[in-house]
Amino acid sequence: MQTNVSQVDVSTVESSVPAVSWGPVIAGAFTASAITLILMLLGSGLGLTMVSPWSSQGVSATTFAVSTAIWLVVVQWLSAGLGGYLTGRLRTKWVGIHTDEVYFRDTAHGFLAWALATLLVAGVLGSALSAAVGSGVQAASNVASGAAMGAAANAGSGPASATDNATSYFVDTLFRPSDPARLASADAADAAQATAQASRILVASAAAGEVSAADRTYLSQLVAARTGLSEADAQARVDAMIASVEAAKVKAQEAADTARKASATFALVAALSLAIGAFIASAAATLGGKQRDDEEVVYLSRR
Repeated sequence: MQTNVSQVDVSTVESSVPAVSWGPVIAGAFTASAITLILMLLGSGLGLTMVSPWSSQGVSATTFAVSTAIWLVVVQWLSAGLGGYLTGRLRTKWVGIHTDEVYFRDTAHGFLAWALATLLVAGVLGSALSAAVGSGVQAASNVASGAAMGAAANAGSGPASATDNATSYFVDTLFRPSDPARLASADAADAAQATAQASRILVASAAAGEVSAADRTYLSQLVAARTGLSEADAQARVDAMIASVEAAKVKAQEAADTARKASATFALVAALSLAIGAFIASAAATLGGKQRDDEEVVYLSRR
């Protein structure tokens, strides 16, 4: 009976020493963070040497995107590997612990070091990452809400701001006189009123998705009256302007869609690289802890 009681007492005794060694974890996390920052700066410098504002120079957008994705994985691989390895080598030896439990603890320590390093790097580079990911979302939302609404807000602030709204260039193309001398002799108040009317028509048509037949006819008459063009020439000018507006709208949508896809790809690649970093840090910590224990066994056997 005494033996059973002693066995129960021994089995219920729990060590007061915590299983987590925060010193090695923090050391490995700071190491991984520093390596990440250095490699990110190096990658930024190399990336700037690859791109060029001149169309005939520099790499293509696809090549740059692939290179960026590969570099993100390399950064996580190196920084997480070194940080996790140091975490495993620097922890103290656990005495009386089963080998499987030692491997688990080493793996957990490496994961904790990676997690802490990720939070540290996110705190430093969080604004840059948010801007990169959010640019595509913002562009897509602008297209979804309609660029015409923004133009309507600008145009609605009064005739004085009519030349500053998004339709000013297209309105100017409507009222270019056949004889430039007519521009100097045109009444300023009438010209401003005609410009404001044309702007409001274009904004309302953009919101509706098309220019109605009545608006087309009125614009043609307005252009003919202000420019001295014939009715047919004025109608042709209106049609050409509307075609230009549609082309600009399609181009803006394509640019927004490209930005959205780029942001989505960047987010997916970043998530993949972080997952790889977590795995590498855990495995490296296990390797470092095993080598530390082996070295200690060899040292004690030689004494």
